Amino acid sequence: MQIIQNRRSFLTSAAAAGVFGFLGTTEQALAEPGPETTSVRLPRWIGGAYCWAGLYLAGELLRAEGFTDVRYVQGDPKVDQSVWIAHGETDFSVNYAPVHVSSIEAGIPIKVLGGLHSGCLELIANDSVDSIKDLRGKRVGVFDLDSAGYVFVALMAGYVGLDPVNDIDWIIVPNDETMANSFVEGKFDAFLGQPPVVQVLRPKKIGHTILNSTIDPPWSQHFCCMISVTEDYVNRYPVATKRVLRAIFKSADLCASDPALVARQLVDRGFVPSYEIALQTLNDIRYDRWHDYDAEASLRFYALRMQETGMIRSSPKEIIANGTDWRFVNELRRELKT
Repeated sequence: MQIIQNRRSFLTSAAAAGVFGFLGTTEQALAEPGPETTSVRLPRWIGGAYCWAGLYLAGELLRAEGFTDVRYVQGDPKVDQSVWIAHGETDFSVNYAPVHVSSIEAGIPIKVLGGLHSGCLELIANDSVDSIKDLRGKRVGVFDLDSAGYVFVALMAGYVGLDPVNDIDWIIVPNDETMANSFVEGKFDAFLGQPPVVQVLRPKKIGHTILNSTIDPPWSQHFCCMISVTEDYVNRYPVATKRVLRAIFKSADLCASDPALVARQLVDRGFVPSYEIALQTLNDIRYDRWHDYDAEASLRFYALRMQETGMIRSSPKEIIANGTDWRFVNELRRELKT
């Protein structure tokens, strides 16, 4: 586990200072009790995770919320970040909705608090595949059969009537290989792309998109990435939890309103290496959706799909009852209504 404490000033330009001044502590926040703790640990994926912009920019806003110890933690890059929060390495997590469902099913003590954004996934294929139904008998690349890539493609296949287990040839890509390179080399016919892979392949016209979660229903009608917190943190520090969530949502609003500024800040703060990819990712993703998409509906949708395909045994009702806490997002929607 690596902890990164960014000591450089976040406000590196007059424009950034003005924007973040405008996004400062709200009247509601000033009227609330101070946070029960001034420390919080958030996940960071060094050199990547372009779609975590809403989380990364929350750091400076958290200082306005009364936090003095804001740490971005890099866990073991060989495992999903759901393992980091399960092991107590981070207090919060931003992850795909189905990953949260799997964690709740496994009894991991987390609470999903709300959705962050929609639309960061594209199913990319070669010329032999024109639609998801065409995946019958085709090869799909995944890192393993527990990965988010497998889960999403299996759910998409099941949704159109395919049997994910028997109709698709799943090709396991070794950890030391990149999914994009393996696709270019012809090792499989399709794979699920996420930032920055999609943004790199698109201008090179490598493969084509057969499903875009930004625009293709029903996937576009739900959050792809959602925010969770450990049960221990939310139970001990409910005011702090709300303040963290408020900072993330205000950061998400900035991602939607000024993607160029956000992309520059992500690079200047060392969270991602490429301004161009960061800007394209921010333009592709819908960070404004937290205001009007129903987080519970999204989690229910994925839990039902996962139950139908045998990935989980719990019902959507049980998943929601055991692993969610919507009180903060409901308050913040009223408070930060635009």
